[in-house]
Amino acid sequence: MQSQKICRQKKSSALLILGCFFLLWSVSSAHAQLGRAVRQVIVTRAASWDSNTASMQCWQRPSAAAAWQPVFEKPVPVLLGRKGLAWGRGVFNPPRNGVPMKVEKDWKAPAGVFHLGSLFGYAATPPSGTRWPYIQVGPWDAYVDDSTSPFYNQHVRIDPRQGIPPWFDKQKMRLGDAAYKWMLEIRHNQRPAAPGYGSAIFFHVRRGPDKPSAGCTTMAEGDLVRLLRWIDPGASPHYVLLPRADYAALRSAWGLP
Repeated sequence: MQSQKICRQKKSSALLILGCFFLLWSVSSAHAQLGRAVRQVIVTRAASWDSNTASMQCWQRPSAAAAWQPVFEKPVPVLLGRKGLAWGRGVFNPPRNGVPMKVEKDWKAPAGVFHLGSLFGYAATPPSGTRWPYIQVGPWDAYVDDSTSPFYNQHVRIDPRQGIPPWFDKQKMRLGDAAYKWMLEIRHNQRPAAPGYGSAIFFHVRRGPDKPSAGCTTMAEGDLVRLLRWIDPGASPHYVLLPRADYAALRSAWGLP
């Protein structure tokens, strides 16, 4: 009897150790790509996976050995996808926690860690003080959300002299929409793009303080301009979007502020 009890205890301990191993493996397998060159991070935290509102704070550090410091005096209110969040495709491996991946037209914002892409806008020049590479959106610019297109999730500028493709009218970027005055690309599902996993994800101007987006991170124009003036190409800025509980759980493993 005593030997059976000892065997059961050993088996229980082994299962506990094995369970801890798989938990640690799951977290470590989701290690984010925040290398030593990253000196700026935009962090947005939502209340839950179903939230379409969140708060954003920017963080910076002078070197990889220094502590992260907040940039704004207080967090900025932002809006997310109407139906909350889903795991995106960025510079991380999503933890296996049962949360689905983002797909096209699911009305969810992609969660995770992402590079920043191009800055687009209607004006001839970006806001004064902006250092980020800028592309003025003209009448022949498009951003493709058709997952069957070879240009899926890409910015395309067509040449009308070579003919206007039939898909262009539904994909063109210059719509006269004030929400798209400035658009900073969040590199979700890019390089390469997987068909159907979501496209055209940006930081842009909100349509109202209580109007969620289709999957972008939106905010008041003044807050967006502050963000655009702050990001520095030389500081390798990244974007982090997570629910608060997941952020707390992954913070140490991912090296987040």
